[in-house]
This record gives sequence, structure tokens and C-alpha cells, in this order.
Amino acid sequence: MRARFVLSEVWNGLRRNLTMTLAVIITVGVSLALFGVSLLVRAQVDTMKDFWYDKVEVSIFLCNDNSETPSCSGGKVTDVQRDQIRSDLESLEPLVQEIFYESQQEAYDRFIEQYRNSPIVDNVTVDALPESFRVKLSDPTKYEIVASAFSGRPGVEQVNDQRQFLDRFFQLLGGLQAIALVIAIAMLIVTVLLIVNTMRVAAFSRRRETGIMRLVGASNFYIQLPFLLEAAVAAAIGALLATGGLILVKAFVIDRVLAPAFQFTAFVGWDAIWSIAPILFLVGILLAGLAAFFTLRKYLRV
Repeated sequence: MRARFVLSEVWNGLRRNLTMTLAVIITVGVSLALFGVSLLVRAQVDTMKDFWYDKVEVSIFLCNDNSETPSCSGGKVTDVQRDQIRSDLESLEPLVQEIFYESQQEAYDRFIEQYRNSPIVDNVTVDALPESFRVKLSDPTKYEIVASAFSGRPGVEQVNDQRQFLDRFFQLLGGLQAIALVIAIAMLIVTVLLIVNTMRVAAFSRRRETGIMRLVGASNFYIQLPFLLEAAVAAAIGALLATGGLILVKAFVIDRVLAPAFQFTAFVGWDAIWSIAPILFLVGILLAGLAAFFTLRKYLRV
């Protein structure tokens, strides 16, 4: 009987304050959707890091006839210097996983392929591009070991680490994620304030019923329970809407738009959505429950 009474009170409360309930559901849904998007962006950044850092290479550019660095004062790299550089790279195994040598002609062919639609190709010759070693490391964070071993030595013009460029890109994505998270937190605060206001209105409109419950000896928790469940149900429906929004983003925006257009990188899978969904429900119900609880302590004192 008690459970049936509580459930009937929850239904009546949701029905009586239908407009406010819909406002709470929509606000919770929007705020949790933004919060979910920020989590999805974070998962996407992590996925791209795993994908790209696994492909990071260290490029060791060798001296050519046009090099002006002090290490190239002796002119173009010699066969002896080139062989010694390769030998030294092989000695760094297992840190060095793969070594790929690119001649000037191969560098030129790759340049022409990359910039075939640009007028700059008309001003570039084979001799203008350096030969190089491209090195894949088992641990890209240990780039300094390679850099210290080969930078400035005779025959080496410069040593570049692709990770440095990727770090700048991921810093930009991290900034976008932070902006999305700030907006989501602001919306969650608005949601809490709306729930507080809704609970105030509900407590005032049902003050007669709660007064009767006080007279018959009902406990504080038993009086507050229907209100708490109303807030939790509204938050759960909002979290369900937010999860549905994330599913649509994954199915249509990521899988049908972004993934086909940017096939050179990896995107988050459905496991990211299923891991974010419980967080949205937990955050939504917890915030709604706490907001309702502390509000009702003031307006439903026994």
C-alpha cells in the first residue's frame, strides 16, 4: 500500500506540474547532451592520439648541396656517413622499430604527388629536396634519445619529430573540449536551479497533503520521497533524451559524414557511447536528487 501510494503521488505530481516537468526534462536533456558531447570529444581525442601516435615517425634529414647548417659544412652527405647513420639507428633497437630510407628522387616524387595541384611544383627540383631516414619508435615519447644521438653530427641537416606537430593539434582539440565542458557545466547549473524552483512550486501546491501526512506521523523521508522520485524520473527521461542525441550524433554525424570524409584518421566506436550513457544517467539523477533533497529540507520541515 505504501509503495502504491508513493507511486500515485509521483504520477499526480508529474501530471499537476506538467509544464514545469517538461521544462526540467528538456533542460536536463540539453545540459546532459552537451556534457555527453564533451565526453565524446574527449574520447575522440584519445582515439586519435592512439591512432596517430602509433604512426609517429622521426625524420632525419641528410645534408644536400643546398644545406646551410654547420653540420653540413662539408657538403652533401657521403656514402660513408649515410651508412654509419643507418648502422647507428639499427644499434638503437628495440627502441627503433622500423627504418625507411628515402632518396632525393623518392622525396621529389612524393612531393609532386602531394602538391600536384599547386604551382609550387614548377619551382622545385630533385636536388632541392634532401634524402632522409624516417624512423618509427616503439615509444614515441623517447624522441630525445634519437635527437641527441643524431642532431648536429656531420651529414645530418636536422632531426624532426612529428609528435611535436601532433601535440599542437591535440592541444587545440583539448581547448575545444574544455569550452564544451564549461558550457555543459553552466547548463547543469541552470538545470539544478530549475529543479530547485520546480520543487518549491510542487511543495507549495501540495502543502495541504503534506500537512495531513505530518499529522498522521509520516517521517520526513516518507514525505519527501514522492518529490525526490519526481525529480529523478524527470532527470532519467532527460538523460534518455541526451543518450538518444548522442546515438544520433554517432550514427549520422560521425559514421555517415565525418568518417567517410576523413578516412585518414580513426573515430570513436559505439563502445564510447555505451560507456558515456551510464554517466549521463548517474549525473542527471544524482544532481536532480540532491537539488530536490536540499530544497525540500527547507520547504517540508516536519
